[in-house]
Amino acid sequence: MSDKKYSIFTVQGGLGKHIAATAVAQAIKNNHSDRELVVVCAWPELWASLPFVYRVFPLGNTSYFYSEYIDGKESLIFGNEPYFTTTHINKTLPLVESWCNLYGIKYNNEQPVIRINPEQRRAIKNFYEPLLNDKPLLVIHTNGGLYTNEKPYCWSRDLPYDVALKVAQHFKKSHFVMQITRPKSPKLPECFVRNEQLSNTELVGLLELSSKRLLIDSSLQHAAAAFNLQSTVLWNATSSVIFGHKLHDNIQAKEKPRKSLPNSYLFDYQFDGNEGEYPYEEGDEKDLYNLDQIIASVEAQTNEPKKGFG
Repeated sequence: MSDKKYSIFTVQGGLGKHIAATAVAQAIKNNHSDRELVVVCAWPELWASLPFVYRVFPLGNTSYFYSEYIDGKESLIFGNEPYFTTTHINKTLPLVESWCNLYGIKYNNEQPVIRINPEQRRAIKNFYEPLLNDKPLLVIHTNGGLYTNEKPYCWSRDLPYDVALKVAQHFKKSHFVMQITRPKSPKLPECFVRNEQLSNTELVGLLELSSKRLLIDSSLQHAAAAFNLQSTVLWNATSSVIFGHKLHDNIQAKEKPRKSLPNSYLFDYQFDGNEGEYPYEEGDEKDLYNLDQIIASVEAQTNEPKKGFG
């Protein structure tokens, strides 16, 4: 039996879930400090520089993994799916806490973390800062999910175009407005649009340049939490209780007039904005949110990165 001991943490799902999982990884390491933490995941790029991670492997690229990290090693395996825990399904605990409870480890308020090295930070800064023309940067994340998603708009999580447009128009004189979106989604006029497939490092690293942030339930709201950047986050069919972060100003869409979910099993609305589950009437998109509340929330963020709400 080898003296080397490991904790093996497997993460599946999207980029946002992976960023949230960095808090779980810290909890695993804190609970089992005598073991090296090995991570196997779908999005390894943001894990490589985390100091508490010993090794990171992409899913499906794990040659000789069993003989190296499991066979005769007394390894602990952390690979269960937190989405199927009672507290997550009942929306009573944040995802990270349900995840830790699933593994029987103590949660000590660990938060998501992202580390970008100085060379990566310089590359992002050198490309984007000349574009800003000395204006503070407002990032508006209108459409999230997979880059390859063909839907122009997913009602359950995306930002309604009218809301995004009015916020952009309100701030365009005082701020450089950057829209983060998918290729097939509508572009905001007179804004700098990023709808290409960026590296994960560049995508999240943009937040470090920002002074204000209007986000949705997608990877960037998790990344903002990891950078300790308080943000305004809009929610519709997904729950800020389980997927959100307390440091953000989480704003919920208006109450849904009906809830017809004939094909739902353990969860209510699907992430991808299933059209058959749409709960609103024609024209409701125009006042899903209180626009004055959103603008006031974004205004309350200071113009200095990493300072949050004033």
